[in-house]
Amino acid sequence: MQWLLPVLLLATAAAYGQEYPNRVVRIVTSAAGASGDIISRLIAQEAGPTLGQTVIVENRPSNIAAETVARSSPDGYTLLEGGSVVWLTPLMQNRAAWDVTQDFAPVTLVERTPNVLVIHPSLPVKSVSGLIALARARPGELNYASSAAGGSSHLAGELFKKTTGANLVWVPYKGSAQAAIALMSGESQMAFSNAGSVMALVQTGKLRALATTGTRPSLLFPDLPMIADSGLAGFEVESIDAIFVPAKTPAAVVRRLNMEIVRALNRPEIKARLLTAGAEIATSSPEQLASLISNETARWGRLIRDAGIRID
Repeated sequence: MQWLLPVLLLATAAAYGQEYPNRVVRIVTSAAGASGDIISRLIAQEAGPTLGQTVIVENRPSNIAAETVARSSPDGYTLLEGGSVVWLTPLMQNRAAWDVTQDFAPVTLVERTPNVLVIHPSLPVKSVSGLIALARARPGELNYASSAAGGSSHLAGELFKKTTGANLVWVPYKGSAQAAIALMSGESQMAFSNAGSVMALVQTGKLRALATTGTRPSLLFPDLPMIADSGLAGFEVESIDAIFVPAKTPAAVVRRLNMEIVRALNRPEIKARLLTAGAEIATSSPEQLASLISNETARWGRLIRDAGIRID
């Protein structure tokens, strides 16, 4: 009879998955208008009908969004759409409100978009190598702008400093819009900006783009070289977003959510709409997302410790 319990558990999980969902599903994400919000609303619009329920989007500050979902019931009715704040914040705080491996179950990757190295047009350089030479010749004179501490734009700047040995000064701003304004005005000289947030500024000549931070050509800036191909092998920084549910959510529910969200995001018209909004869609299995987060946590954890990055 020992075989009976696993069979009953599997049958119960399958039945739960078939019954799910039977009420409104909500996706908690960051500020309205941000890429995560845009992705969440398209998921709600496209996956809701196939789930057979209304899917709503709730906007909260990133940390509060993560904490809200971590403390929610593990029933598949509260999802988190979030970026690296979910797995890197605990590395930068003494008392983080959640642990990514203990409090969340991965569902799917939704976005992997490289940042773009942009400079003020007055800087007399046209390439990454030229920028490195200038920064080394003027130690402590060039600064780079970023938004939140520990975000991809900040970590990219610190990785650039570590990799090149250049003495750059970090200048934080409240958000990406403020950082872009500072860069356009010449208050800051360079930034590793979210691709979508600076596309129009580059196209109009208000900023000069030198390279992208990914390891493959960017769909948003296909003509730009990659920093990794400019003498900095292995340089990689991407804005990564994913969907999570609270830990202990039934596996059948996670599989159902993965199937519907991946199907929705991989529709050509949806990928095209999100690319226009500045997001390069990438989906995964829950296992692939878990592996990615493990690798990202280990890689950035070393830089965070070495640079002494704290957000307490």
